[in-house]
Amino acid sequence: MDGLRTKRREKRKDFLRSLCFLCPSLLGVGVFFILPFCVVVYYSLIDGVGSHNFVFLDNFISLFQNYSFKLAAKNTLHFSVLAVPLAVVLAMVLALMLEARIPLKSQFRTFFLSPMMVPVASVVLIWQVVFSNNGTANELLMLFGGDRIDWLQSDYAVYVVVLLFLWKNLGYNMILFMAGLANIPKELLEVADVEGASELYKFFAIKLRYLSPTVLFVTILSLINSFKIFREIYLLTDDYPAALYMLQHFMNNTFRSLDYQKLSAAAVVMALVMVVLILLLFAIEDWFGKDVEG
Repeated sequence: MDGLRTKRREKRKDFLRSLCFLCPSLLGVGVFFILPFCVVVYYSLIDGVGSHNFVFLDNFISLFQNYSFKLAAKNTLHFSVLAVPLAVVLAMVLALMLEARIPLKSQFRTFFLSPMMVPVASVVLIWQVVFSNNGTANELLMLFGGDRIDWLQSDYAVYVVVLLFLWKNLGYNMILFMAGLANIPKELLEVADVEGASELYKFFAIKLRYLSPTVLFVTILSLINSFKIFREIYLLTDDYPAALYMLQHFMNNTFRSLDYQKLSAAAVVMALVMVVLILLLFAIEDWFGKDVEG
């Protein structure tokens, strides 16, 4: 009986010690993340900072009736649907290529890792030079008999930014996939080779199974980065780009007009969408893992 009490006492002490070590981090997260988000939720449910009248969902209804918000949401969705799958699939393909014995392997790796060391402003400057009216892209078009295109003001603008997004993020995603490939047990691949399994079978039955957590992480990371493309677009264009007006533009311009209720409602909607998408990705990864294990 005394031994059982001693064990319980030791467990309580361990719990209190762990809590003491966690307290600074928990305090920081609470003060700088949870508390501000609660304030944002509160602002989204009142009619004004001065009056503090509770209006429930009126701000959200007004938000969904706003043309600028609907345009920004549509453009952001379009961009994410294009950029995120490409960022995941291409990074995985690059990692598989670098795993194999190919010529100029070191130079190939350096090319995709170099954007990680270059400031965003410098990357944008390169894109401005390439896709300006007198830039490299238009010079190549005219060389083959085409007409000049105002890339950043045309329907092609989203593809220009997708290309920028991929060049900036593929290197880091590729490193993550290379780390995931390195953790695959070599014995399984050797057994598959002995059994005469094809490369396609090895990829889907073994490699993709062990890469599923990495795929999930890279997808979430790319999704978050796709919502943060505002910096690049802002430096490439201005406050109101026609084809590239994103949710970040809407929130930035709403903040400038001091419309806190609309801004808060947009922030809450954006946070909820992100949470739902991430939970959906976790559910898909869990289902895929169980299905493969079975």
